[in-house]
Amino acid sequence: MRFTFEHHHHVVFGDCDPAGIVYYPNIYRWMDGTFQRFLQTYGGHAAVCAQLGAKGLGLMETHAKYRRPLRDGDLLTIRMEITDWAAKSYRLSHLGYVGEDLAFEGTEVRALFEMRDGRMRAGEVARLKTLLESPPDT
Repeated sequence: MRFTFEHHHHVVFGDCDPAGIVYYPNIYRWMDGTFQRFLQTYGGHAAVCAQLGAKGLGLMETHAKYRRPLRDGDLLTIRMEITDWAAKSYRLSHLGYVGEDLAFEGTEVRALFEMRDGRMRAGEVARLKTLLESPPDT
């Protein structure tokens, strides 16, 4: 099964720096937001964690490449896909488009965090994959 999701964002002036170009941390915020909206189809981040006995689906690494400026008035389409599953992490790919133009590409590596031996630890993500393979609650 492919784990994909698409979200749209209307870029507004408040997303931009004084030069009128999107302030780059917003791209990271939009990547995270797209993943969180994907989880909403399964009841949301808190509900997924409760089902799995986890504390969070946290970020371990992130990276982005900026391909074209984003500006006030752009309609941004963010396409997210979970591309790789490891024992204790999973990788998400994000592609941001304005029309057919690639505006950015990014990746996130995330883990399922749980309390073990009094410390926060990365847990096995197979349980998350199984949950996401079930039909969402849409």
